[in-house]
Amino acid sequence: MAMIFSERTTNGSSQVIEWTGGTGTFWAWGTFGGASVALEASPDGTRWISVGSAVKFTQDGVGAFALSPCKLRATVSGASEDTNVNASA
Repeated sequence: MAMIFSERTTNGSSQVIEWTGGTGTFWAWGTFGGASVALEASPDGTRWISVGSAVKFTQDGVGAFALSPCKLRATVSGASEDTNVNASA
């Protein structure tokens, strides 16, 4: 399991992870403060697509996904002064 980001307090996206394909687990936890954390995938690093509701959280959660080789990132939106979240896959 790779840490995607730790103690993120602002809106924005993580560094890109090269996914070699297969099944995986996405974890998000911390103080959401109204924010959401979503896993996104891209075939080319330019177009980013939400992986789906199973890996989008507004509270501590874990969800499974299955993807062919692609690029992955986590994105925080709706962050507030109380937001402090972590994500890993």
